[in-house]
Amino acid sequence: MQILTQILISQAAQSAGGSLFGLMVPLLVIFGVFYIFIIIPQQRADKRRREMLASLSKGDRVITVGGIIGVVNKVDEKFVILKVSQDTNIKFEKTAIKGILEKAE
Repeated sequence: MQILTQILISQAAQSAGGSLFGLMVPLLVIFGVFYIFIIIPQQRADKRRREMLASLSKGDRVITVGGIIGVVNKVDEKFVILKVSQDTNIKFEKTAIKGILEKAE
């Protein structure tokens, strides 16, 4: 990354008196690098999370963002009811589910 930065700085210095296109090339390269290394992986992670939340079903063992582990008792469009002990159910927003530990058989 440091080498790329040095190359971009040297190109900008050489084209300081040049055209607008010469000044835009380093910016376009930086944007391309950010797009490849930051934006695309984040989009993939968001897609996997949406798919995980859509696949929740009764009986799945899940963990919440707060660290509570429970079994899905009921799934609505926005809410999930988790059974966390013998006689304790807690209602969470679906987005509070961090991950599925075990899928229901």
